[in-house]
Amino acid sequence: MTTMAVDIFTMEHALYQNKVGIYILEENMKFLFSIVASSAMLLSSSVIAGSSDTKVALVPGGPHPYFAAWERAGQDAVKDFGLGKADYKVPAEWDLSQQNELIESLVGKGYNAVLVFPGDAVGTNKILGELDDAGIPTAALAGCVEQPTMAKMCFGTDTGHSAYLGTKQLIKSMGGKGKIAHFTGFLVDPNTTLRIKAVEKAVGEAGGGVEIIQVIADIDAYEPADEKINAFMAAQGGEVDGIVTTAWVPAVVASQALTNMGDKRIKMVGIDHDEVVLKAIKDGYVHGTMLQNPYGQGYIGSYVMDKIRGGCTFKSNAPWKSTAQTNQFIDSGTVFVDVSDVDTYVDAMRNISLDILKTFEGDFLDC
Repeated sequence: MTTMAVDIFTMEHALYQNKVGIYILEENMKFLFSIVASSAMLLSSSVIAGSSDTKVALVPGGPHPYFAAWERAGQDAVKDFGLGKADYKVPAEWDLSQQNELIESLVGKGYNAVLVFPGDAVGTNKILGELDDAGIPTAALAGCVEQPTMAKMCFGTDTGHSAYLGTKQLIKSMGGKGKIAHFTGFLVDPNTTLRIKAVEKAVGEAGGGVEIIQVIADIDAYEPADEKINAFMAAQGGEVDGIVTTAWVPAVVASQALTNMGDKRIKMVGIDHDEVVLKAIKDGYVHGTMLQNPYGQGYIGSYVMDKIRGGCTFKSNAPWKSTAQTNQFIDSGTVFVDVSDVDTYVDAMRNISLDILKTFEGDFLDC
């Protein structure tokens, strides 16, 4: 990513946050309070007596609303697992060197476990190796680093599978035929290529009745998403029958564009749980959305870091999944919701998190 692109991203992120930031905080609180209440009894027998000296830093690659749930996830991990700290710290920009400098600063302040969304699928491995040499365990959340790596695991959405399932839902809603546009995220994000390939796979399985007429990437920020999606809709809206979005901001902008058009002919499947997307589902302008589980990533990830620091190791026969980047992947869960269950989407994600937590130690850890 160029310096100019990074600067534009930062400004656009601020603009985007002004538009939807209040909702994000409210919605995350709604989800997070419900999951904490539901997990209290489950965890009561396993909460650490006293306080651990584990201090977890949760560090995304840069500012983005997707990661906002990590903050409360860390706070709840401190309370439920007796950790010393689990703090969400965000680099000012999407820049690998800034992320590395932030991690180094946090380690200097006493943080002794790091959960990171990789600023670069390959480049992030250098600092993860240095941390491992210093006895500091790490894991990748929401996106993987490429092997070989010293990260203990990659815990995130199976983004390719999620995009594949979402596209399948879209094709079904289109009656198995028509033209599709795909709006997706930054090419620097290792998940973007996986999503593009997954959408192509689902379309390829549709028997020749479905065609991708446009893929617009590098728009997971408000200004480029607004400009490019609305330009596409003005020029080719009459030609497209379905839209799949596989990144947060494009999902918001496309949902708003369809709502503004007032035409429910075009089917759309989005991603994540922004208010604009959820309202568009309720109003019939969006068919549904693929939910992810950022809270569960931060919450369970913090739990795992404390277990590793306490002497646990991963089992030799742990039921890992494999991706193009790693063979130590754990799926944090995804689920499709439409108008029939959009009002109870919080329950869907809460249940996924609790199911993973209930069996995690038995499935993956030797303690």
